[in-house]
Amino acid sequence: MTDTFEDIRPYNDAEIPAAMQRLTANTAFPMVAAWLFPEWSTQKVRDILLSARSVDEFQETFMIPCVASIIRQTTDGVTFSGLEKLDKSQKYLLVSNHRDIVLDAMIITWKMRLEGLGTPEITFGANLMKGELPIDFGKSNKMFKVERPSTTASPREFFAFSQRLSAYIRNSITVKHEHVWIAQRNGRTKDGDDCTDQGIIKMFGMSGPDDKVEALSQLNIVPVSVSYEWEPCDVLKVLETYESSQRGTYTKKPGEDLNSILTGLIAPKGRVHFEICDPVRKEDLLALDGFTRSRFNKEVAELLDRRILGGYKLWPNNYIAHDIRFGQTKYASKYTPAQRSAFMERLALLSKFDTCDIDTLKDLMLSIYATPVDRVCGIVKK
Repeated sequence: MTDTFEDIRPYNDAEIPAAMQRLTANTAFPMVAAWLFPEWSTQKVRDILLSARSVDEFQETFMIPCVASIIRQTTDGVTFSGLEKLDKSQKYLLVSNHRDIVLDAMIITWKMRLEGLGTPEITFGANLMKGELPIDFGKSNKMFKVERPSTTASPREFFAFSQRLSAYIRNSITVKHEHVWIAQRNGRTKDGDDCTDQGIIKMFGMSGPDDKVEALSQLNIVPVSVSYEWEPCDVLKVLETYESSQRGTYTKKPGEDLNSILTGLIAPKGRVHFEICDPVRKEDLLALDGFTRSRFNKEVAELLDRRILGGYKLWPNNYIAHDIRFGQTKYASKYTPAQRSAFMERLALLSKFDTCDIDTLKDLMLSIYATPVDRVCGIVKK
């Protein structure tokens, strides 16, 4: 029997009207509508949603203006490079570095829609698909649920999870003819170190033919690099990393994921840049064919790293943080005194958490912005 992936798939067109009814009936709807569309009445937003009869209509009438509003209200502009590398007749597996829970995928979806490229299905952690509002919003926007196995999961359970996710992604691209967006690793980067988990590469190939080159080439992998001038959740990431370092583990508090989603949406981000990197061609993979499967996966992950980091845009904040963290002025020509002053004000926000080691908090914050400088320069030298 063919797996229909009923438990993880996004909504289909027939399910949209009922989802719109639930979204507009939610008690949080007026507040969300007022923030997203301050120039529109709540009734106008409600009418737009209730008129949607398909996923396509939901994205066109609600999501496109929604993302445009977020960009207008919280950024100093979003730029794209490399879109010409995407062939409108092809479907791609977009593998991106991951800085914000929903915005990374939402913005690229917005741009691909405007460019007539079609929109991707989007991975969405099962931990985030809790509560009617996130579920209806996410599944209406082509998000599919990804289970994250617990740390106590057996190897058999982990294998089954990976195999099913692999099968879903391959089915979306090769059978349903949909793009898919996925992060290069499990969860957001919290220390500024963007690197591809080779386990992700292994997962991609699990559902394909035995020929490891063919298994990946069928997916049309395209690395994507996203760079925020200001990380919208930087303080939250610092506090999470700090607690994890102090206790050896981190337990999320009730509502924390939703708070991070909302913070990512509303917090100022400065300038934002997306780079569509060179697609992974079959000839790229053939050059690695002589390696063992494990080494092959590692080499492909490093190939994605080189392209993602090669497309990463370093902002003044990155150079400021690097100079501060290492007590130097090596990159002083990359920023102005005013920009350094603004960064120091951001760093000073951590002083209100006086129950923590402030120096450690500041170093964690600096690492978020400074690490990309070393990573990007390291890739360039290679």
